[in-house]
Amino acid sequence: MEAPLEEIEFLARSTNRVEVLQLLAARPHTRRELATATGASQATLGRILEDFAERSWVRRDGSEYVATATGELVADGVEALVSVLETEAKLRDVVAYLPTAELGFDLSHLADATVTVPTRTRPSAPLQRVLDAMADATTLQAFSHTLNEQSLATALDRVTAGEQTFEAVLSATAIEALAADDTLWSQLRALAESDDAEIRVRREEVPVAVTVTDGTVYLLVRDSGGILRASLHTDDPAVREWAADAFSGYWEAASPFDPAAFEE
Repeated sequence: MEAPLEEIEFLARSTNRVEVLQLLAARPHTRRELATATGASQATLGRILEDFAERSWVRRDGSEYVATATGELVADGVEALVSVLETEAKLRDVVAYLPTAELGFDLSHLADATVTVPTRTRPSAPLQRVLDAMADATTLQAFSHTLNEQSLATALDRVTAGEQTFEAVLSATAIEALAADDTLWSQLRALAESDDAEIRVRREEVPVAVTVTDGTVYLLVRDSGGILRASLHTDDPAVREWAADAFSGYWEAASPFDPAAFEE
Protein backbone atom coordinates (compact mmCIF):
# COMPACT_ATOMS: atom_id res chain seq x y z
CA MET A 1 0.00 0.00 0.00
CA GLU A 2 1.30 3.44 -0.94
CA ALA A 3 2.02 5.90 1.86
CA PRO A 4 -0.46 8.82 2.02
CA LEU A 5 2.15 11.40 0.98
CA GLU A 6 3.12 9.23 -1.99
CA GLU A 7 -0.52 9.10 -3.05
CA ILE A 8 -0.73 12.89 -2.79
CA GLU A 9 2.43 13.12 -4.92
CA PHE A 10 0.92 10.67 -7.42
CA LEU A 11 -2.10 12.94 -7.90
CA ALA A 12 -0.17 16.21 -7.76
CA ARG A 13 2.19 15.17 -10.56
CA SER A 14 -0.68 15.38 -13.06
CA THR A 15 -3.50 17.90 -13.28
CA ASN A 16 -5.24 15.40 -15.57
CA ARG A 17 -5.38 12.84 -12.75
CA VAL A 18 -7.00 15.33 -10.37
CA GLU A 19 -9.45 16.53 -13.01
CA VAL A 20 -10.46 13.02 -14.10
CA LEU A 21 -11.04 11.91 -10.51
CA GLN A 22 -13.14 14.99 -9.77
CA LEU A 23 -15.17 14.52 -12.95
CA LEU A 24 -15.90 10.89 -12.11
CA ALA A 25 -16.76 11.77 -8.52
CA ALA A 26 -19.38 14.17 -9.87
CA ARG A 27 -20.99 11.65 -12.27
CA PRO A 28 -20.11 8.73 -14.55
CA HIS A 29 -18.27 9.57 -17.79
CA THR A 30 -17.24 7.73 -20.93
CA ARG A 31 -13.64 7.96 -22.08
CA ARG A 32 -14.77 10.20 -24.93
CA GLU A 33 -16.45 12.56 -22.47
CA LEU A 34 -13.34 12.58 -20.29
CA ALA A 35 -11.17 13.39 -23.31
CA THR A 36 -13.45 16.27 -24.28
CA ALA A 37 -13.53 17.66 -20.74
CA THR A 38 -9.80 17.39 -20.01
CA GLY A 39 -8.14 17.59 -23.42
CA ALA A 40 -6.07 14.52 -22.51
CA SER A 41 -5.21 11.94 -25.12
CA GLN A 42 -6.80 8.49 -25.09
CA ALA A 43 -3.41 6.99 -24.20
CA THR A 44 -3.08 9.31 -21.20
CA LEU A 45 -6.63 8.58 -20.09
CA GLY A 46 -5.99 4.87 -20.39
CA ARG A 47 -3.02 5.08 -18.02
CA ILE A 48 -4.93 7.27 -15.57
CA LEU A 49 -7.98 5.00 -15.48
CA GLU A 50 -5.79 1.93 -15.10
CA ASP A 51 -3.92 3.52 -12.18
CA PHE A 52 -7.23 4.51 -10.58
CA ALA A 53 -8.67 1.04 -11.04
CA GLU A 54 -5.61 -0.50 -9.34
CA ARG A 55 -6.32 1.73 -6.36
CA SER A 56 -10.04 0.87 -6.45
CA TRP A 57 -10.89 4.52 -7.00
CA VAL A 58 -12.89 3.87 -10.16
CA ARG A 59 -14.69 0.97 -11.78
CA ARG A 60 -16.08 0.42 -15.24
CA ASP A 61 -19.83 0.19 -15.76
CA GLY A 62 -20.50 -0.65 -19.38
CA SER A 63 -19.11 2.17 -21.51
CA GLU A 64 -18.79 4.51 -18.53
CA TYR A 65 -16.33 4.92 -15.70
CA VAL A 66 -17.68 5.49 -12.19
CA ALA A 67 -15.92 6.65 -9.01
CA THR A 68 -16.10 4.21 -6.13
CA ALA A 69 -16.92 5.32 -2.60
CA THR A 70 -13.22 5.62 -1.79
CA GLY A 71 -12.62 7.42 -5.07
CA GLU A 72 -15.24 9.98 -4.08
CA LEU A 73 -13.56 10.26 -0.67
CA VAL A 74 -10.20 11.02 -2.25
CA ALA A 75 -11.77 13.49 -4.71
CA ASP A 76 -13.42 15.35 -1.84
CA GLY A 77 -10.13 15.45 0.06
CA VAL A 78 -8.22 16.75 -2.95
CA GLU A 79 -10.83 19.46 -3.50
CA ALA A 80 -10.56 20.51 0.15
CA LEU A 81 -6.75 20.59 -0.02
CA VAL A 82 -6.81 22.65 -3.20
CA SER A 83 -9.23 25.09 -1.56
CA VAL A 84 -6.98 25.40 1.51
CA LEU A 85 -3.91 26.06 -0.62
CA GLU A 86 -5.77 28.60 -2.76
CA THR A 87 -6.85 30.42 0.39
CA GLU A 88 -3.33 30.29 1.82
CA ALA A 89 -1.90 31.75 -1.40
CA LYS A 90 -4.48 34.54 -1.30
CA LEU A 91 -3.61 35.43 2.31
CA ARG A 92 0.15 34.79 2.16
CA ASP A 93 1.16 38.42 1.70
CA VAL A 94 -1.17 39.77 4.41
CA VAL A 95 -1.26 36.99 7.00
CA ALA A 96 1.48 38.69 9.06
CA TYR A 97 -0.90 41.61 9.61
CA LEU A 98 -4.13 39.70 10.18
CA PRO A 99 -5.47 40.00 13.75
CA THR A 100 -6.05 36.25 13.84
CA ALA A 101 -6.48 36.16 17.62
CA GLU A 102 -9.52 38.42 17.26
CA LEU A 103 -11.13 36.62 14.34
CA GLY A 104 -13.75 34.19 15.60
CA PHE A 105 -13.80 32.07 12.48
CA ASP A 106 -11.55 29.64 10.66
CA LEU A 107 -9.43 31.24 7.93
CA SER A 108 -10.92 28.76 5.46
CA HIS A 109 -13.98 31.03 5.49
CA LEU A 110 -11.89 33.60 3.65
CA ALA A 111 -11.64 31.32 0.62
CA ASP A 112 -13.99 33.53 -1.37
CA ALA A 113 -12.77 36.81 0.12
CA THR A 114 -11.50 39.58 -2.12
CA VAL A 115 -8.12 40.86 -0.97
CA THR A 116 -7.19 44.37 -2.08
CA VAL A 117 -3.63 45.60 -1.52
CA PRO A 118 -1.92 48.90 -2.32
CA THR A 119 -0.11 49.22 -5.62
CA ARG A 120 2.27 51.84 -6.96
CA THR A 121 -0.45 53.29 -9.14
CA ARG A 122 -3.22 52.88 -6.54
CA PRO A 123 -1.67 53.16 -3.06
CA SER A 124 -5.09 53.87 -1.52
CA ALA A 125 -6.82 50.91 -3.20
CA PRO A 126 -7.70 49.07 0.07
CA LEU A 127 -9.39 52.11 1.59
CA GLN A 128 -11.05 53.08 -1.68
CA ARG A 129 -12.62 49.62 -1.88
CA VAL A 130 -14.31 50.23 1.48
CA LEU A 131 -15.30 53.80 0.61
CA ASP A 132 -16.98 52.62 -2.59
CA ALA A 133 -19.00 50.09 -0.60
CA MET A 134 -19.95 52.71 1.98
CA ALA A 135 -21.11 55.07 -0.75
CA ASP A 136 -23.60 52.49 -2.03
CA ALA A 137 -24.79 51.00 1.28
CA THR A 138 -28.12 51.67 2.92
CA THR A 139 -27.07 50.15 6.25
CA LEU A 140 -23.63 50.43 7.81
CA GLN A 141 -22.22 49.06 11.05
CA ALA A 142 -18.64 49.45 12.16
CA PHE A 143 -16.37 48.66 15.09
CA SER A 144 -12.89 50.08 14.88
CA HIS A 145 -9.89 51.71 16.49
CA THR A 146 -9.96 54.45 13.87
CA LEU A 147 -12.30 56.49 11.69
CA ASN A 148 -10.45 58.15 8.84
CA GLU A 149 -11.37 61.43 7.21
CA GLN A 150 -12.75 59.89 4.01
CA SER A 151 -14.95 57.34 5.79
CA LEU A 152 -16.34 60.02 8.09
CA ALA A 153 -17.17 62.31 5.18
CA THR A 154 -18.80 59.49 3.21
CA ALA A 155 -20.95 58.40 6.15
CA LEU A 156 -21.98 61.97 6.91
CA ASP A 157 -23.01 62.62 3.31
CA ARG A 158 -25.05 59.42 3.09
CA VAL A 159 -26.74 59.81 6.47
CA THR A 160 -27.64 63.49 6.08
CA ALA A 161 -29.08 62.69 2.65
CA GLY A 162 -31.36 60.12 4.28
CA GLU A 163 -29.77 57.31 2.28
CA GLN A 164 -28.04 55.36 5.05
CA THR A 165 -28.31 54.28 8.67
CA PHE A 166 -25.04 54.33 10.57
CA GLU A 167 -24.07 52.53 13.78
CA ALA A 168 -20.51 52.44 15.06
CA VAL A 169 -18.48 51.48 18.10
CA LEU A 170 -15.22 53.42 18.17
CA SER A 171 -12.36 53.28 20.62
CA ALA A 172 -11.80 56.36 22.76
CA THR A 173 -8.47 56.93 21.02
CA ALA A 174 -10.27 57.16 17.65
CA ILE A 175 -12.62 59.80 19.06
CA GLU A 176 -9.72 61.71 20.61
CA ALA A 177 -7.91 61.81 17.25
CA LEU A 178 -10.99 63.31 15.60
CA ALA A 179 -11.47 65.79 18.45
CA ALA A 180 -7.99 67.18 17.77
CA ASP A 181 -9.11 68.43 14.34
CA ASP A 182 -11.81 71.10 14.30
CA THR A 183 -13.20 70.12 10.90
CA LEU A 184 -13.35 66.39 11.64
CA TRP A 185 -14.79 67.02 15.09
CA SER A 186 -17.55 69.15 13.59
CA GLN A 187 -18.34 66.40 11.08
CA LEU A 188 -18.41 63.72 13.76
CA ARG A 189 -20.76 65.74 15.91
CA ALA A 190 -23.03 66.41 12.95
CA LEU A 191 -23.10 62.71 12.14
CA ALA A 192 -23.86 61.74 15.74
CA GLU A 193 -26.72 64.24 15.93
CA SER A 194 -28.52 62.67 12.97
CA ASP A 195 -31.59 60.56 13.72
CA ASP A 196 -30.20 57.83 11.45
CA ALA A 197 -26.83 57.55 13.18
CA GLU A 198 -25.67 56.34 16.57
CA ILE A 199 -22.13 56.17 17.86
CA ARG A 200 -20.85 54.47 20.97
CA VAL A 201 -17.45 54.67 22.58
CA ARG A 202 -15.29 51.88 23.98
CA ARG A 203 -12.72 53.02 26.50
CA GLU A 204 -10.52 50.03 25.74
CA GLU A 205 -8.92 49.74 22.32
CA VAL A 206 -10.96 48.04 19.59
CA PRO A 207 -8.41 45.56 18.19
CA VAL A 208 -9.85 45.33 14.68
CA ALA A 209 -11.23 47.67 12.02
CA VAL A 210 -14.42 46.20 10.58
CA THR A 211 -17.13 47.78 8.45
CA VAL A 212 -20.29 45.91 7.46
CA THR A 213 -22.15 47.38 4.50
CA ASP A 214 -25.51 45.80 3.69
CA GLY A 215 -24.24 42.51 5.13
CA THR A 216 -20.85 42.42 3.40
CA VAL A 217 -17.95 42.36 5.88
CA TYR A 218 -14.92 44.55 5.20
CA LEU A 219 -11.77 44.11 7.29
CA LEU A 220 -9.01 46.71 7.12
CA VAL A 221 -5.58 45.28 7.90
CA ARG A 222 -2.76 47.46 9.23
CA ASP A 223 0.80 46.76 10.30
CA SER A 224 2.25 47.60 13.71
CA GLY A 225 3.00 51.11 12.51
CA GLY A 226 -0.61 51.73 11.54
CA ILE A 227 0.04 51.60 7.79
CA LEU A 228 -2.85 50.13 5.83
CA ARG A 229 -1.70 46.91 4.19
CA ALA A 230 -4.91 45.45 2.77
CA SER A 231 -8.67 45.26 2.86
CA LEU A 232 -10.57 41.99 2.74
CA HIS A 233 -14.26 41.65 2.07
CA THR A 234 -16.56 38.66 2.01
CA ASP A 235 -20.19 37.57 2.26
CA ASP A 236 -19.29 34.24 3.87
CA PRO A 237 -22.03 33.34 6.41
CA ALA A 238 -19.57 32.41 9.17
CA VAL A 239 -17.70 35.70 8.82
CA ARG A 240 -20.97 37.63 8.76
CA GLU A 241 -22.11 35.84 11.93
CA TRP A 242 -18.82 36.62 13.65
CA ALA A 243 -19.05 40.29 12.68
CA ALA A 244 -22.65 40.54 13.90
CA ASP A 245 -21.81 38.90 17.24
CA ALA A 246 -18.67 41.01 17.69
CA PHE A 247 -20.54 44.22 16.92
CA SER A 248 -23.29 43.32 19.40
CA GLY A 249 -20.72 42.60 22.10
CA TYR A 250 -18.86 45.84 21.59
CA TRP A 251 -22.13 47.79 21.34
CA GLU A 252 -23.54 46.49 24.60
CA ALA A 253 -20.32 47.16 26.49
CA ALA A 254 -19.75 50.64 25.05
CA SER A 255 -21.11 53.99 26.20
CA PRO A 256 -23.15 56.48 24.14
CA PHE A 257 -20.99 59.11 22.47
CA ASP A 258 -20.90 62.30 24.55
CA PRO A 259 -18.94 65.08 22.81
CA ALA A 260 -18.53 66.98 26.09
CA ALA A 261 -16.43 64.14 27.48
CA PHE A 262 -13.80 64.85 24.81
CA GLU A 263 -13.88 68.64 24.89
CA GLU A 264 -11.81 70.70 27.24
